[in-house]
Amino acid sequence: MAMMMMKTVTMQRRASSAAIVSIARSHGAAASLGTPAPAGCTTLASFLSAFPNHKPHLAFYSAISSKFKSSSEKALKFQPELRNDINNVNSLDDALSLFERMVRMRPLPSVIQFNQLLTCIVKMKNHYSSVISLFRDMSAKGIPIDDYTLTLVINCYCVVGRVDLAFSTLSGFFKRGFVPNVVTFGTLLKGLFREHKVPEAQELFKKIIKEKLCKPNETMLGIVIDGLCKAGNTQTAIEFLRAMEKRGSPCKPTAIIYNTVIDSLCKDKMVDEALALLQEMIEKDIPPNVVTYNCLIHGLCNLSRWKDVDKLFAEMKVHNIVPDVFTFNIVVDALCKEGHIEDAEEVVHIMVQQGQNPDLVTYSSLMDGYCLQRRIDDASRVFNTMVASGLHPISMAMVF
Repeated sequence: MAMMMMKTVTMQRRASSAAIVSIARSHGAAASLGTPAPAGCTTLASFLSAFPNHKPHLAFYSAISSKFKSSSEKALKFQPELRNDINNVNSLDDALSLFERMVRMRPLPSVIQFNQLLTCIVKMKNHYSSVISLFRDMSAKGIPIDDYTLTLVINCYCVVGRVDLAFSTLSGFFKRGFVPNVVTFGTLLKGLFREHKVPEAQELFKKIIKEKLCKPNETMLGIVIDGLCKAGNTQTAIEFLRAMEKRGSPCKPTAIIYNTVIDSLCKDKMVDEALALLQEMIEKDIPPNVVTYNCLIHGLCNLSRWKDVDKLFAEMKVHNIVPDVFTFNIVVDALCKEGHIEDAEEVVHIMVQQGQNPDLVTYSSLMDGYCLQRRIDDASRVFNTMVASGLHPISMAMVF
């Protein structure tokens, strides 16, 4: 029985491996991790320096950092000085200097320790290309890497706009006997959407489901829904949403996923369809939250459907959902743009009564509203109130 189970697992892994290689090839990825630099880039350094800078996506790292946290603590226990050095890295220069020391150590530090250093660099701003460079250096020197390392590098390639090289790195999983997980595939999906390769992202997601390359979770579904909505494919996003609701689906939609679709529908002025999704959430025991109602209220305000806005506020009260500063700002801004400045002032009064302090957006909307009516004295009064509350304009554009 045990032999049969091992044989089955081996066959599944081979099938999965073939599927991944097929995916990598279909995206024009090179067959090896040593992908040559593009024409005009004579060295790895010049190749990597051409990459654009991006803000770090810390959610990605929190998702995968738990995978090796306990192992990291165990490994570092035997090298406390190295643990302290990694914890004390405050700049890229510190990290590069420590990396050079680590590669000269004998015995070499564990892959977990190298991963921790790479993660430290990634969490700094605008150093994704440096992580890629160090990874290639590790590969050239024969320093062990694992699935965490590969996923980290895949994310870096995706963030700098080289999803093709991310897929090339994907092929390295099976060459090393690793199996990509849901975080790896989620990262690739996000990379495809970031580069506006929507059809390719859809195809990859379908392949993941059909060939069971990994077990999708709510985060992966959220990436797909968000990517489709941002690309203007709201109806396709709804189709994916419906597919995930079917019995036997590996993951179920959450309020966050519904909110993404509702917001997209409202931006497309399909507010009635968005309201229908709200009722669907309630019927399916998926509790809406303040973000859900903010999206809907914004959509209704843009269409001047004030009675429906009142109904949503009443519904929020029934569900014990407290309006936040964004809720009030949406209403204040819409009223001001329509010339209902006194009503907007009343909303601000209610806002303060409910413990929400007006912010720069609130005051800016009021000043704009008064200026539209050429009531400069009232606009000045609002400005003085704002400054007296401790808020200051972030640009001269706010000072009329």
